[in-house]
Amino acid sequence: MTNAAATPVSGTATSKGTATTATRLIGAAALALTAFVVVSAFWLTPADAVQGESVRIMYVHVPTAWVAYLAFVVTAITSGFSLARRHRTLGFDRVAGASAEVGVLFMAMTLVTGSLWGRLTWGTFWQWDPRLTTTLFLFVTYVGYLAVRNIDTDPQRRARRSAVIALLAVLEIPLVHFSVVLWRSLHQEASVLNPDGDVRLDGLMLFTLFAGVVAFSLIYVWLVLHRQRLAALADARITTGLDAAIAARRAEAASTSGAGA
Repeated sequence: MTNAAATPVSGTATSKGTATTATRLIGAAALALTAFVVVSAFWLTPADAVQGESVRIMYVHVPTAWVAYLAFVVTAITSGFSLARRHRTLGFDRVAGASAEVGVLFMAMTLVTGSLWGRLTWGTFWQWDPRLTTTLFLFVTYVGYLAVRNIDTDPQRRARRSAVIALLAVLEIPLVHFSVVLWRSLHQEASVLNPDGDVRLDGLMLFTLFAGVVAFSLIYVWLVLHRQRLAALADARITTGLDAAIAARRAEAASTSGAGA
């Protein structure tokens, strides 16, 4: 009975999917901007006077770090809404979970590209530098957050537990961002958003970096929209299956009592 009742939800997902006109437009814009960034980063922009060709890693490294920060902040905000009494809805929790998943993906890309840059600049893939260490700790924290979300299949309990962790975990972001200022770090300071306001990139390099940030942000939005819709379908299937099981037990009890009468 449970499987049969859950089948229509799965069939709906198959026939309609999770795409809409908006997601298709966002995806097309993300692809176009990403293509421009790839061409500009590898063939149009010059090498850096100090870092040489390794500066091209920046066009991926910086946008992925930005998107990871954005994703984790969105996770915290939507988790706060899911905890608020007047906003108690699973929709916010699904967005929080989807945003965290995408954030972990982009944070992993940040760590990988940072390690590649470190190998070219420092001669090693890893140093226990304040920026690298705090970034790794942030990554592990959100991996743990995702693990907590999978502990309990009940959507309401999942929302409450994970929301508290998300609101605490987001406090690590300022520590990561300002680690190069708070401690003596091998990692260079910001080339654009630095305290003295001096932008250390030429026009095309800065434009390409900005385009990369926009492109990766659009990819983030596209992924979150699809992922939270899949989460909604999964929650609906759990709820439908539970309702079907309860209805089956009630029908069984009713038939048993009728036979006894």
